[in-house]
Amino acid sequence: MAKIKIKPLADRVLIEPMAAETKTASGIYIPDTAKEKPQKGKVVAVGPGTKDEQMTVSEGDTVLYGKYSGTELKFDGTDYLMMRESDILAII
Repeated sequence: MAKIKIKPLADRVLIEPMAAETKTASGIYIPDTAKEKPQKGKVVAVGPGTKDEQMTVSEGDTVLYGKYSGTELKFDGTDYLMMRESDILAII
């Protein structure tokens, strides 16, 4: 992965969402219209934190986040989510 040129500020984190599942566990293919929005992604950039909040996540972590968390943005043809670290539910 190329070094990203976006540097989050304060307690923000830049996440590259993982692809939505295309097939169920039983082997049924899911049409695009029925795919769930992914809630798992890889951290690609982390802000420095604030004086009151130390950052817990780091680049390369795989995280779970809320369904409607973050702000979607596209950079160099790739979709990302920018969110506060507090919107991240867990590191997996």
